[in-house]
Amino acid sequence: MTGDHQTLALLLFSTFVAVTLAITTWVSRRRQGSAEEFYAGGRLFSPMENGFAIAGDYMSAASFLGISGLIALYGYDGMLYSVGFLVAWLVVLFLVAELVRNCGRYTLADVVAARMRERPVRIAAGTSSVTVSVMYLVAQMVGAGSLVALLLGGTTETARTWTVIGVGALMVIYVSLGGMRATTWIQIVKAVLLLGGTVALTALVLVRFHGDFDRLLRTAAERSGHGEAFLAPGLAYGGDWTSRFDFISLGLALVLGTAGLPHILSRFYTVPTARAARRSVVWSIGLIGGFYLMTIVLGFGAAALVGPGAVRASNAAGNTAVPLLALDLGGGAGSTGGTVLFAVVAAVAFATILAVVAGITLASSASVAHDLYASLRRRDAKPRSEVAVARIAAVGIGAVAIALGLLARDLNVAFLVGLAFAVAASANLPVLLYSLFWRGFTTRGAVWSVYGGLVPSVVLVLLSPVVSGSPESLFPGVDFQYFPLQNPGLVSIPLGFLAGWLGTVTSREVPDEAKHAETEVRSLTGAGAV
Repeated sequence: MTGDHQTLALLLFSTFVAVTLAITTWVSRRRQGSAEEFYAGGRLFSPMENGFAIAGDYMSAASFLGISGLIALYGYDGMLYSVGFLVAWLVVLFLVAELVRNCGRYTLADVVAARMRERPVRIAAGTSSVTVSVMYLVAQMVGAGSLVALLLGGTTETARTWTVIGVGALMVIYVSLGGMRATTWIQIVKAVLLLGGTVALTALVLVRFHGDFDRLLRTAAERSGHGEAFLAPGLAYGGDWTSRFDFISLGLALVLGTAGLPHILSRFYTVPTARAARRSVVWSIGLIGGFYLMTIVLGFGAAALVGPGAVRASNAAGNTAVPLLALDLGGGAGSTGGTVLFAVVAAVAFATILAVVAGITLASSASVAHDLYASLRRRDAKPRSEVAVARIAAVGIGAVAIALGLLARDLNVAFLVGLAFAVAASANLPVLLYSLFWRGFTTRGAVWSVYGGLVPSVVLVLLSPVVSGSPESLFPGVDFQYFPLQNPGLVSIPLGFLAGWLGTVTSREVPDEAKHAETEVRSLTGAGAV
């Protein structure tokens, strides 16, 4: 890219960083010592504010960069991510939002521990939440590296490395200083910027084709080199039965995974009531739904105007399709319009990454402090010391995410998020649903459910083509691929539910009917909720 691209994009990005750091500094002057203030922002956000924040949390680098890239490369099959990510919110709305808000306090483990023995349940749920969060963070780090490599002209790996380290450092600052209140406002600002940028790009694509969406699709198909196959199922997932099962596995993970994501569940605690939590989800569905519809236009627009070949040449996984599309829509390389539009999109993408990593880091550090630390080290830990541990945990989690992000830098970010969704759907969703709806659920069932989904999902990823056995793997030079699917959801999600059932029916523990009744009344009515 030209020097003008670099200068303007870095200027806009620096402006966003300065604004978000100012928000963090302002918020940090308020009292952040209480756990409720640090984890839940004092529960003072309105449904609309929280809805925008949820949308900001959910519309990640995977959505903005990865999905459009996959559509540009694979056409119809790439749309699975757009559809899956959106449909998942119906599960959240009807099964999770209000009940979690009524039953919990700060984390997923609060909901399960309400009627179980706390120590084993908190350790299991906390471990699972941290694992999911780190996998999700890796995708954001990969997106940051891809973006800056394009911005700086694809120079050296050193540039990508320092970008990932810089994003990690900023997320630690946001979380440790500002807590949930600063993170929420950063996500609201980012959601407005992202939606505005996406609307502008979508409008420009449609104007280029005079509002004729059919012409857009036909042009994309012609430019793709696959013809009509580009607009039909099967280009990415229809080659053989393995890829078809992979399609089913990915769909299950996307639809069921959202309800188990720790950073999404934690957002329901930032509003004062369960009714506000449900209204927050309604707001977020509207915003997220519109956004994912626009990613379809952007993906096919990138295929039609930039071409899959140019997208692959810039980034093999397709992560730079949207910035390249912006450059073309603005007038091409070297033009003033192209420079400005590319810079704006790059800055918005950076903003997206920073806001999402802040939310995920806060949720995972809360799990470390509120669940793991309080259970393993000091069960009588005071709220203030718990918050101090959460701040320290944010640094450690940031370091791990940076290291893994550098390792996985050549994978598509939407694909990486699909893996995180699979682990969340396998380990967190079964224990959450069993706890809310099964009267006879026991502590052993809860622990087995978490580990019965977590361990298989992680092991199957390690033994899959993602890690070894193919040129696109993390370690292409070795081969310990024994599991044929790239996404483990088809196997690991049923195993999580099965393990929870098996642990319960083999347990000698007598379910506490009184605690279940109390939890049921609390979840449905909000009586006694924090």
